Amino acid sequence: MTLSDYLARAIEQLKDAFVDTPQLDARLLVGHGLGLDRAQLLSQSQRVLTDSERTILDALILRRSQRESVARIIGAREFWSLNFGLNEATLEPRPDSETLVEAVLSFSPQPSRILDLGAGTGCLLLSLLHERPNATGLGIDINPRAVEQATANALALGLGTRVHFRQGNWTAGITEEFDVIISNPPYIPATNIPSLMPEVRDYDPILALDGGADGQDPYRFLIPQLAHFLIPQGLVALEIGIGQALYVADLFKQAGFQNIAIHKDLGGIERCVTAAAK
Repeated sequence: MTLSDYLARAIEQLKDAFVDTPQLDARLLVGHGLGLDRAQLLSQSQRVLTDSERTILDALILRRSQRESVARIIGAREFWSLNFGLNEATLEPRPDSETLVEAVLSFSPQPSRILDLGAGTGCLLLSLLHERPNATGLGIDINPRAVEQATANALALGLGTRVHFRQGNWTAGITEEFDVIISNPPYIPATNIPSLMPEVRDYDPILALDGGADGQDPYRFLIPQLAHFLIPQGLVALEIGIGQALYVADLFKQAGFQNIAIHKDLGGIERCVTAAAK
């Protein structure tokens, strides 16, 4: 079977599995499996695949047909133009979360110490440290495997000396004060999780998705205590789900925060709320 013939078959298999972008995904996975870029896939279209190559590619295409995402199969996802490794304990970074990074970068003065609660891959914190070379950070995640992955990502990006990731339950055990606190907490209502797309429902860690009955338990728990870990006028930036902005903004108001602002993502959806401590 030629490479061209295999790609055509793989595309049909992904179409039958109701994958949204079968052509793109087939090219990415076949290229990954063979170590070829897009130009090489085209120039070698008549190359005859060996049995061992087909076995490798069949396994990759099968995983995608079972609705595991391309990023999870490859083991990495781009975010903020940086590459982040993934494992089973980390949420897959998504472009919408870049809204939070942009919101923090617009904050003045520039932060020197950043706390990330529920760090996952570390994509939010590490992206900020990449943009702010004088800043340092602490990332907390309840899952030790997420801590391992975030630490590996920091080392791969050359940021290992400026950040520390450790296992913990939100703010438990933290005694320092920070210029900025960031978080992308679980915010999906528990009853909505079964209706999520399979790539999310079946492969993203449930701890990173389930925000309780209405999706807002983490905000009710975190916001009242965050001022204790901030310097005066320190910033909090929280990612939010659809329709949660006003509720989260009101929680900040009740907790005594000021300069509360709502930030929209590129799709026009309210995606992040920021607030400053007094």
